[in-house]
Amino acid sequence: MITKPRSALVAAATVLVVAAVVLGHALSGAFDSGGGGGGREAGDEHAASTPPPAAAALRPRFVSRAKWGADPRLLDQRPHYADSVHAVVIHHTDTPNGYSCADSASYVRDIYQAHASARGWGDIGYNFLVDRCGTIFEGRLGGVDRPVIGAHTVGLNKGTTGIAAIGTYTAGVPVPAPMRRSIERIIAWKLGLTEISPSARTQLVSTNSDSRFPKDTSVNLPTVLGHIEAYETDCPGQALMDLLPEFRRAALKLQGRARLLAAQGASRSPESADRGRGGVPGPPMEPAREPGATNRRSGARRRKILP
Repeated sequence: MITKPRSALVAAATVLVVAAVVLGHALSGAFDSGGGGGGREAGDEHAASTPPPAAAALRPRFVSRAKWGADPRLLDQRPHYADSVHAVVIHHTDTPNGYSCADSASYVRDIYQAHASARGWGDIGYNFLVDRCGTIFEGRLGGVDRPVIGAHTVGLNKGTTGIAAIGTYTAGVPVPAPMRRSIERIIAWKLGLTEISPSARTQLVSTNSDSRFPKDTSVNLPTVLGHIEAYETDCPGQALMDLLPEFRRAALKLQGRARLLAAQGASRSPESADRGRGGVPGPPMEPAREPGATNRRSGARRRKILP
């Protein structure tokens, strides 16, 4: 059997991925034109405030934009900021699940290219992306500790953080445990920066009538919600929607452990303090290496980039 060189396969996959992302985002309701929504621009920024000790202990490790290879030539968007993050929106990318985690950074680069260039958004839309091995990638420029306004949920980008699970998580599809743990950690940390409970509800104001809510309407939503709750879409898939209660409980427990450690003046992370009793290890800094794998969805082999 004749096989194509890996470079040719990668180039072909990239073309398919970018095309799929462009189509997916045309239908997904991710972007508000002028999505700053009145938030502060980069020129107005000041140093991020000192986080509560408990939130500082929860801060995950990330693969930075520099490490995953964000091309600065594609960047054409100044960061915009909300006053704070009030809620976390969960997404999936509607892509094959059997990818090698060694290729995750290339997926993120493809998404960045599709969002910044092909869609003309000037940057990647998501605030964070998580692969099946639990690796967390920094998304939109502006600082992971800050309330950066992304382009992931039309009408509700301001005051929310968008987390994209790399893969397709329709009903019955297993969500890898490392991915779940990393999503829970981001939720606990980002909401903990303003001492918001993952099990609470919050008021958000729609900035776009293309969402489920008319523009300027104040809506009461969970502090951890799925994209489908804000926009007419199937994202993040039923498997992730079914996990939202677990995400809330686990993130709340992480916040509780972190507060306890902070009160005790401990320097250990919530996981390390509880590791001997079933604690959760933190995600790796770099994408994990594993054998390549393929996954078929609806009988077709494809690599499609993430909405």
